[in-house]
Amino acid sequence: MSQPSSIRTVGIVGAGTMGNGIAQACAVAGVNVVMVDISDAAVAKGVAAISGSLDRLIKKEKMTAAEKDAALARVTGSTRYDDLNKADLVIEAATENFELKVKILKQLDAQLAPQVIIASNTSSISITQLAAVTGRPERFIGMHFFNPVPMMALVEIIRGLQTSDDTHAAVHALAVALGKSPITVKNAPGFVVNRILVPMINEALFVLAEGLATPEDIDAGMKLGCNQPIGPLALADMIGLDVCLAVMEVYLKEFGDSKYRPCPLLKELVAAGRLGRKTGHGVYRY
Repeated sequence: MSQPSSIRTVGIVGAGTMGNGIAQACAVAGVNVVMVDISDAAVAKGVAAISGSLDRLIKKEKMTAAEKDAALARVTGSTRYDDLNKADLVIEAATENFELKVKILKQLDAQLAPQVIIASNTSSISITQLAAVTGRPERFIGMHFFNPVPMMALVEIIRGLQTSDDTHAAVHALAVALGKSPITVKNAPGFVVNRILVPMINEALFVLAEGLATPEDIDAGMKLGCNQPIGPLALADMIGLDVCLAVMEVYLKEFGDSKYRPCPLLKELVAAGRLGRKTGHGVYRY
């Protein structure tokens, strides 16, 4: 039996794709949101993205105009960390960069009351390591949402070595209140989903490099044989081949196991600037 969420207001640092997606999920579920970014332009862009996303739901008749207005009214945009003081939980959703996250977390830790929970939306950085830079490691946790946040049901809740049971329970209850299906994960590189997913993509590139099948046939095989909605090579292009390479390099370094060695073809494509959809050419042309 899940507990009702004690978290009424959520602060979010970062108004980009992940930040505004989390803000939208909260606002639609009736949770108040304070979304902070470094400039008024970044905040306005984040709020506009939420508004556009809600308009698409209205068009699909999944939401009324009145419900949209009510959801948007729950979102406050700001460039000031002071405005996060009313939050029960603050989620850091900045770029996947350790130094940047540490800088933000230290600022939040100094700013927020001791009882406020801090979470990171990191997909790869150690929660234990991030928790250690704050003065509240027992009230620090990972909340890894998946993109696009409003559509994807999964949230990985990552417990650092120091995360308390109360913190985990509060964040789990919030995820359920947002209509998500959370899974609880111990702290380890890549957590659960990316730990399995990215090596699978890497293996698909080995299969391609060995000339066992065409990219189209590799992807068709995994879609039809494993019921995946998108093949691993098309997915790699969507994620970004540079991101896949960076993740494999983290696994190789952290685990010291040769099974995580990046495929030479993956390195070659990245060196050529063929990063996937974002550059118009990866495994496939776009």
